[in-house]
Amino acid sequence: MLPYKQRTLNFLEIEWGTYIERFNRWPAEQGLKRVNDQGYGQFRDMLAHVVAWWQEGMEIILAIAEEREYERKKYDFDAFNSEAVAKYKDWDEAKFLAHFEKTRQKTATDLKSMNEAAWENRRVRAWVNGIFIHHAREHLVASSRFLILDTLQNEWNTYATDFEKVEDKEEFLKKQGVGSFRELLGHVIGWWEEGERIITGILKDPNFNWHAKRRDTDAFNAELIAKYKKLSDAAVQNEFERKRRAMIKLVNELPEEAFTNKDIEGWLAADVVEHFDEHTIRV
Repeated sequence: MLPYKQRTLNFLEIEWGTYIERFNRWPAEQGLKRVNDQGYGQFRDMLAHVVAWWQEGMEIILAIAEEREYERKKYDFDAFNSEAVAKYKDWDEAKFLAHFEKTRQKTATDLKSMNEAAWENRRVRAWVNGIFIHHAREHLVASSRFLILDTLQNEWNTYATDFEKVEDKEEFLKKQGVGSFRELLGHVIGWWEEGERIITGILKDPNFNWHAKRRDTDAFNAELIAKYKKLSDAAVQNEFERKRRAMIKLVNELPEEAFTNKDIEGWLAADVVEHFDEHTIRV
């Protein structure tokens, strides 16, 4: 795992640095649908939302790093987001995109120069995770190799140890719809295997019709629970780790054009990124 500072800088320089370019690969109608599904009328509205939170968060992050006072706020998120969209509504497209890029570069520069001790501050980390890391997963409109690998190498990597820190494990598992942690891991393993089957099938045969053999979600989940509840915790955790490493290998070996195939890209997003956020452990 990378140091937290370098991981954050990589998000700004790699993930966010190619965000617009990757989105623009999609046909206009498909791209617009993805943005609409996020609750925005157009792509630049979503970018305006992202920029606004970068600027808001960086004021607080730098204040903490420099030991300055800053205003503590209770956010009305809907109002904040609406204001962000309205602020840039009348901007020329080229001017706005240049502003997005300038803000991204300045943010990276400011973070690079921030004192090292600040990176250990819990509030700094909360803002960094929220506006740079989690935000990229939340607004995933064009999967990247970087983001998929980061989620596998960082988020899923500590999943089992994070579970050990949960105070009310029974309540957490109940919310996940399982009776044990090994059942939850088995659920993740099973969907990774299904995603790998479909992705490799598409790579081998462009006419591969995975829709014809699509799993019934509820039935498949029930099968996975029944399968993994019979195994030991150690056996399931070993299999989870083996499969996580296999997924990393798969993603590393994918040709770049795989990320412009909407079926492959969609399975990676759903299986790795969205699934993690669906089953997030907050400690």
